[in-house]
Amino acid sequence: MKKIEKAKLNDLLARLAEASTLYLPVRKGGKVNFAKWTKDEEYCADELKTVKSAKDVFFPQSENIVSFKRESSKITILPKELPTDRTVIFGVRACDAKSFDILDSVFMSEPADSFYTARRNSAVIITTACSTPEETCFCGVFGIDPANPGADIQTWFVGEELFWEALSEKGKALTEELSDMLSDADEKEVEDEKSRISEITKQLPLNGLSLENFGGDKTNELFDAAQWEKLSQSCIGCGTCTFVCPTCQCYDIRDYDTGNDIRRYRCWDSCMYSDFTMCAHGTNRPTQLQRFRQRFMHKLVYFPANNNGEFSCVGCGRCVSSCPISMNIAKVIKSFGGDNK
Repeated sequence: MKKIEKAKLNDLLARLAEASTLYLPVRKGGKVNFAKWTKDEEYCADELKTVKSAKDVFFPQSENIVSFKRESSKITILPKELPTDRTVIFGVRACDAKSFDILDSVFMSEPADSFYTARRNSAVIITTACSTPEETCFCGVFGIDPANPGADIQTWFVGEELFWEALSEKGKALTEELSDMLSDADEKEVEDEKSRISEITKQLPLNGLSLENFGGDKTNELFDAAQWEKLSQSCIGCGTCTFVCPTCQCYDIRDYDTGNDIRRYRCWDSCMYSDFTMCAHGTNRPTQLQRFRQRFMHKLVYFPANNNGEFSCVGCGRCVSSCPISMNIAKVIKSFGGDNK
């Protein structure tokens, strides 16, 4: 295990940014989100959760994927080049780190998404333990440990030092590059910090949620349950939950005429919208109840049915804190008897 003084953290970030594109939580417009770091940006180390998750680095909210240019009767296809430069994402929390595994199972399964895969393969993920989990957090319900966030390198802020542990080959290689800035550390201080975080996690109000009534074999049992009508009545279909969610992966493909060429781009979409997946015949989920049910059945039933029992939620709590009418996945779980507290 290694460490570095917090006072030297900006020097460490500058070194990382020299050889890589560095993303970390920064404050812009009063909100904290992952963005490219420069020496003019302040790393918001104490921000527990960014507004949007770090998935934006691999799966941007909007991105051009190909352009078409027409000259007389000739059409030229101009595909966007795949990214190859190394990316370092610093300050990722355990829940967001786990969300990458879930997204990998979607975008890197054959046929793999070439844009996502290129970004993912060239990235080094540096996580940071959650020193002060919030009441909206329930990552432990999904087997995630905020005291051991994992990924390529995991770190802990303890006192005036940042402790650093490389886990993967990528992480070890990057640690070696920074060896002149990192010093050897005693693991005892980190173990004490882990114990403190674990005690906080046990006391969180949503830590008692139970998933025993959900899973890949519950489709027939839950699909026509009476609870969906009552739960969906208050939903206004704004889609906020899907845009802050680290594991949502719905998108749309659109073409835009610039006057000089046609640009095809991909942008996030939401299963909560009435025109989602609309085709010539209309939409396959015309009611709010159907759209609401789809979102949560996918997270808690359909996804685990197709991914060895893994749920498509990481308990980050963003939907809990951002929903304008306080309807979220925790309430859905409770409505089906999943509250042990």
